[in-house]
Amino acid sequence: MASPIQWYPGHIAKAEKQLLEQLKLVDVVIEVRDSRILMSSRHPKIEKWVEGKSHILVCNRIDAISANVKTQWTRWFTEQERMAYFTDAQAGKGMVDLLKAAQVAGEKVNERRRGRGMLPRPVRAVVVGFPNVGKSALINRLLKKKVVASANKPGVTRQLRWIRISDQIELLDTPGVIPPLLHDQEAAMKLAICDDIGQAAYDNVLVAAEAVEMLMQLNINLMSRYQIDPKTVSSGIEYIHEVAALNKFQGDLDKVARLILYDFRKGRLGAIALEMPPHY
Repeated sequence: MASPIQWYPGHIAKAEKQLLEQLKLVDVVIEVRDSRILMSSRHPKIEKWVEGKSHILVCNRIDAISANVKTQWTRWFTEQERMAYFTDAQAGKGMVDLLKAAQVAGEKVNERRRGRGMLPRPVRAVVVGFPNVGKSALINRLLKKKVVASANKPGVTRQLRWIRISDQIELLDTPGVIPPLLHDQEAAMKLAICDDIGQAAYDNVLVAAEAVEMLMQLNINLMSRYQIDPKTVSSGIEYIHEVAALNKFQGDLDKVARLILYDFRKGRLGAIALEMPPHY
């Protein structure tokens, strides 16, 4: 494994402190994960955050995985007695079911309030997850208009804000929150490959080398794109060196690494999940 990946900028430390304060007001936690790495994009603090609240699990970026992989994950979540909502926030897929789930959670909150002789109020939901998993795009889709900044890179949302979706639902948009220390470096590596963590956290060449090794294990056809057969090398780093030796790259390892990561992230190598359900 490459050198440790760590990234904890000031705005995230501040946002996590604010999130813990706001959680007292929240009824529903909408957790957003990246469908390519559904285990690695599960935040280690999620159990603490959802305590005593409704928990809605969103598996975003379904456009980046195959239908067969989605089916296997759906089956696994069902076996775990978990309801998972698969979405593509950029294209607006899966939003209707997700909104319905949030409204149902809200109805339960207001049933309890009425039982205590209190008036109903809009349900308060918070959207949480690692940077760049699609939280802002999801909120914009639920609102049917662009109210929060959304871009395909980590760290765009930098502060917490409440947004009213309807008379029934208020949403708290949060920056991507990562742990102060990334203890699981295998998960951190996958977060880096999928661009779900700030680029300041890692070295492109080392992360691309790990990506190549994972793609080689999955028998992804790299030769047609990069002109080098991965079967002729023994490691991901060696593969990057071989590709960099081609005339068009003139030995520039970083350029090759950026290209491979870009191609994977944009789906140019195909719809590829880096994680399958645990016992599949």
